[in-house]
Amino acid sequence: MSSEFIHEDFLLQTETAKKLYHEHAAKCPIYDYHCHLPVQQIADDVRFENITQIWLYGDHYKWRAMRTNGVEERYCTGGASDSEKFQMWAQTVPHCLRNPLYHWTHMELKKPFGVTKLLSPETAKEIYEKCGDLLKSPKFSTRGIMRQMNVKLVCTTDDPIDDLRHHRKIAADGFEIKVYPAWRPDKGMAVENIKALNEWIDKLSAAADKEIKDFDDYIEAIKIRHDYFHQNNCRLSDHGLETAFAEDYTDSEIKKIFDKIRHDKNLDSMEMLKFKSAMLYEFALMDAEKGWVQQFHFGALRNNNTRLFNSLGPDTGFDSIGDFEIGRPLVKFLDRLDAQNKLAKTILYNLNPRDNELLGTIIGCYQDGSVAGKMQLGSGWWFLDQKDGMEKQMTALSNLGLLSRFIGMLTDSRSFLSYPRHEYFRRILCNLLGNDVQSGLIPNDMNLLGQMVENISFNNAKNYFGMKLN
Repeated sequence: MSSEFIHEDFLLQTETAKKLYHEHAAKCPIYDYHCHLPVQQIADDVRFENITQIWLYGDHYKWRAMRTNGVEERYCTGGASDSEKFQMWAQTVPHCLRNPLYHWTHMELKKPFGVTKLLSPETAKEIYEKCGDLLKSPKFSTRGIMRQMNVKLVCTTDDPIDDLRHHRKIAADGFEIKVYPAWRPDKGMAVENIKALNEWIDKLSAAADKEIKDFDDYIEAIKIRHDYFHQNNCRLSDHGLETAFAEDYTDSEIKKIFDKIRHDKNLDSMEMLKFKSAMLYEFALMDAEKGWVQQFHFGALRNNNTRLFNSLGPDTGFDSIGDFEIGRPLVKFLDRLDAQNKLAKTILYNLNPRDNELLGTIIGCYQDGSVAGKMQLGSGWWFLDQKDGMEKQMTALSNLGLLSRFIGMLTDSRSFLSYPRHEYFRRILCNLLGNDVQSGLIPNDMNLLGQMVENISFNNAKNYFGMKLN
């Protein structure tokens, strides 16, 4: 075994695990069906000047760790130089032992940069310079990195009012890796800020080239954009929600609430809940009619630090796991769609680990035999996309559903260096199965297990989403 920390058998504790990973998982391409990569950077095939720009900009995981380590904000989101920011991250890394950042950091340095030394204040300058030199090469442009990592497809996260010009440019360029949009309509139901919602509705009106006078016009304008996304190869939606919304409402109530919104009148809590419920239902109908997959990310408690949110804005590291009631409203929402035969293929992600079994049992209620794994328990997400979180998610799915039909991992990342998360997941999957074989819990049948690993790593997602790969 190599003396390197990230060696070829990293995380693989049994001979079965090693064989499953090296002979099956490692050869599978990456199908990254949910990420937040800036699509313009793919369209322009951007090259970054240094590793700080590609690695630390926008990474709230690292910022949280740096703040915890006593690093001043100017080295996270502030005006310090790129080299200074990298040095402060290097000072933080040795204190990240047992945090998944320690694994991710060294996996991402090894692949694609080939760096095997541990990052520390002593090695920071050497690593910074080596990575900087490599980033000048065409192999380390955004597209070059995607090629190196054997990526076949990525789905970005896009607002319904986006003109998708960057996706069209990528397609026109003939880039062999498919880059498709994903529909993220959260702003269309964000009634907490009436002013911002009205501004978005005005932009929607312009994008759809349709005057929006009432709620029916609003839904029609959204459908126009939904059609446009479909024409541009979008086949899935994504919703970031605290919980599902399924309050009873009437059409006349929603029309009156929409009129209040357009007249800049604030809504009471019940009106907010009813409007969100109506919009979530309408979005789900659109997805079902086109055969899309719908994704729901539940459970984030966002922007908890008011002082720093006001100065730094959202997505800067001040979110946490929430403890919202999910089961009752989610079942009501799904059941209404299922009763009308309008329930699309659905992926449910939980952020609170207590909800693994909750969602694992709910998806079983709506599997209908029409599609293998129609209802999916999404992979460990955000605070749970680490070894413990992934193992618990897969254990819950194994106990309550069919792990063999799982569509596997995604990066959910803004960074082009996050693709090793797929490797991380695959190693954890293979180790889980290898330990089961060693314990006598599952048969030592490499044909059976090898096919299962390849399916979870790539084939299941490819078949589930059905998006063109060539």
